[in-house]
Amino acid sequence: MLKYISAIAAVFMFTLGFTSTTQAATSRSSWVVNEIYQYNHPFASQLPQELATKMRKMTVSPFAFYRGTAHIFYRDMQTLPGSAFVNSATSAIWLEGDMHMQNLGGMRDSNDNNVFDTTDFDEGYLGPYVWDLRRMAVSILLAAKENGLSSSDAQDIVRNFLDTYLNKMSDFKGTNDELSYRLESGNTNGVVKDLIQKASNNSRSDLLDKNTILDNNGNRVFQTTSVLEPVSSSTYSDISNAMSSYIASIPSSKRYSNSYYTLKDIRLKLGSGTGSLGKYRYYLLIEGPSSATSDDRILEMKQEGSSAVAIAVPGLLPTSVYGNHEGERVTVATKAMLSNTDPLVGYTTVNGIPFMVHEKSPYQVDFDYTLLTTKSKFMDAMGYAGKVVAKNHAISDKDYDAAIIPDSVDKEVTDIVSGNKSEFKDEIVNFALDYAAQVEYDYASFVNAYNQGVTLY
Repeated sequence: MLKYISAIAAVFMFTLGFTSTTQAATSRSSWVVNEIYQYNHPFASQLPQELATKMRKMTVSPFAFYRGTAHIFYRDMQTLPGSAFVNSATSAIWLEGDMHMQNLGGMRDSNDNNVFDTTDFDEGYLGPYVWDLRRMAVSILLAAKENGLSSSDAQDIVRNFLDTYLNKMSDFKGTNDELSYRLESGNTNGVVKDLIQKASNNSRSDLLDKNTILDNNGNRVFQTTSVLEPVSSSTYSDISNAMSSYIASIPSSKRYSNSYYTLKDIRLKLGSGTGSLGKYRYYLLIEGPSSATSDDRILEMKQEGSSAVAIAVPGLLPTSVYGNHEGERVTVATKAMLSNTDPLVGYTTVNGIPFMVHEKSPYQVDFDYTLLTTKSKFMDAMGYAGKVVAKNHAISDKDYDAAIIPDSVDKEVTDIVSGNKSEFKDEIVNFALDYAAQVEYDYASFVNAYNQGVTLY
């Protein structure tokens, strides 16, 4: 606990000692290339082809590069000036950790509500609330530029994102409204409403048809495709043996009968995401609620490492919170920041490697920022994004577990920004402008190294 308190104090001093959050962008080619190598090299021996895919994906655009390099962002958060709008209570809250537009999406929660929410908590950790806002603001600027919008329009979109975040935090202050708050088709419009409706129109049978077949004996098994590879018999056995600890990680109140989790088939899943490429990801076919093949479930089992946020604030999240298990850390973060969480969320260990497990939901559709072709479409969508981030932060405070976050984050954020909203927005926008320029420098350095055949992993 003393370590925990001293870490908070360190962040507190780090974030309050500055009035400026900006720093001129510079070329730092060798540093960037080394950071990418050091972060990715530990996975080179297990899935080099996936790392090759990752590097290729990151060459597409500055935004794609930014998606794949959260570790560089937090290396910079370790040294860049902090925010004038952070105090001790807001310096160590639950962060999504990799807040960008493609970690939002349409989904269905466990109460069958079709919603727009956050879809990925691999980097979930504690830190100053502004880090989620900064990371999203930079992603907005990069994506808006890619979509052909002007810098002025992009800055307006960031300000709208921040306005809706602050307004929703203010709405939550003094209430428990955040616990039931959700964005549905009835209170959204535009691209976000379309996304929610698209997700709601999906079906479990469509997902099963896409990924599985019935074999000659009428048993459902995975297809073998370029992105679904069979695993060795030893890997199959190791994962099968790890199922009992996964089941045990699910609270008894949400646990189904053992037959529900009967393992029917396994595939190595290739090519998914960007930042997580190089880590093991498996699809597990399980029996589901009955012995019929039509209601089988697909689990996604993702290898987890330490959070990139921990690069900037090592030890800020006590290991006791997550049993020193990175899969459990992601599970806890997911439960903290989502309402009506997937009852299949859990974790396990295979050959000493930590994994997080959750359902591969038929009802999850990733957000497509390329649809935001006009300022008005972008403004609308990022207004909803601001509300989602506010909800994430507000429900994961003492409402979730006061032993981790003892304060009301919605109250603390509202109070610290009160009367200074304009300055707050200026601070985030100025940071984002400078940092987006830095990302473009870093992207150019990376592409140059990639084209020259420099070893990147």
